[in-house]
Amino acid sequence: MTTATAPVSPPRSFIPALEGMRGMAALGVLVTHVAFQTGASGTPVIGPILERFDMAVAIFFALSGFLLWRPHAAAAHGLGSAPTTTRYLLHRVARVVPAYWVVVVFVLLLLPGAAHSANLRVWLSNLGLQQVFVPLTLTDGLTQMWSLSVEMAFYVVLPLLAWLVVRLRGPAARWRVPVLCGLIAVSLTWNLWPIPTPDAIHADNWLPAYLPWFAAGMVLAELIHVVRPGVRWVRLLSNKPLMWALALAALLLSATEFGGPAGLERAHPWQYAVKMVLGMIIGFGLLAPLVIRRPSTANRWLESRTAAILGRWSYGVFLWHLVVLTVVFPVFGIVPFNGHFVYVLVLTTALTLPLAAASFALVEEPCRRWAARWDRRVSAARVEREAEPVESSPTR
Repeated sequence: MTTATAPVSPPRSFIPALEGMRGMAALGVLVTHVAFQTGASGTPVIGPILERFDMAVAIFFALSGFLLWRPHAAAAHGLGSAPTTTRYLLHRVARVVPAYWVVVVFVLLLLPGAAHSANLRVWLSNLGLQQVFVPLTLTDGLTQMWSLSVEMAFYVVLPLLAWLVVRLRGPAARWRVPVLCGLIAVSLTWNLWPIPTPDAIHADNWLPAYLPWFAAGMVLAELIHVVRPGVRWVRLLSNKPLMWALALAALLLSATEFGGPAGLERAHPWQYAVKMVLGMIIGFGLLAPLVIRRPSTANRWLESRTAAILGRWSYGVFLWHLVVLTVVFPVFGIVPFNGHFVYVLVLTTALTLPLAAASFALVEEPCRRWAARWDRRVSAARVEREAEPVESSPTR
């Protein structure tokens, strides 16, 4: 029967639920930092779970892997063409850098704990998103930016990864998922190698260690192009209760010794590898039902107006929440690491959201529109050049 092998309709270019999931991930990062700085992470049972809300970073990385790899996967399956490297990098820089620079300049000039120790090295490494490579440059209000440094490294490496598998097209595209799984397997050994680093710098904060989290999304970007109705693996991956239960189990397991020690203590190499696997399961498990789903499946909360707004503001939430959290303690007379988790969480969230909204409206969206206008101008110029008549050679 042809219905068992015919592909489903082409994947949608915009999936609203992913925007809502991004907003939830941003709030997860906020929760884990509030829990740590109020001492709530030391509470029995619930504390380690709150601390492991830092696994929301795995969702961010999986989202980036899915969304940025999807055009390359589509091109490999004969569904359009991938963007040029120049266009891709321009959009990434416009999306990430301007709003980030606003926060960096604000923190290094006006936040007392950071401004007093901000030398030239701190300025350059933070503006250049090199904090994970330059010792002692993570500073108050900006310590969460290590993950943005890793993300930017992924942006730079992605065109190279796409080039390495560019020949796996058409019938050979079936090998792309096995190749990505091989990349995951190799990356999981990264923390077992004696990588030379400067003092106070650890290679387990570099991109190769986190590639499994990005690759979880990249695999999904490939799978959406080979979905067939009625196939068992499609039913499993689109089963939201099953996949989200799997993600929850991975989160709970990460809150044990398998996910590494609590606080800032470094994990053993095997614990770090397990944490990468668990984060990969979380990212894959949460996103799979959203991108590989039955037509009748709805994601009412993630596709709601509130979730969409949180998704649009999510980058601003990520950028500004530690600045707000740093200010909340002295302004409201709260002693750090001394309780008041719920109170500080409410204050931090309430003060961060307006800043995130302003970041989106005044910086992020204008920069996105500028990049889109640049695209249109370049495309129009290309069409105009191609339409110019070619002068014929004079006859003799």
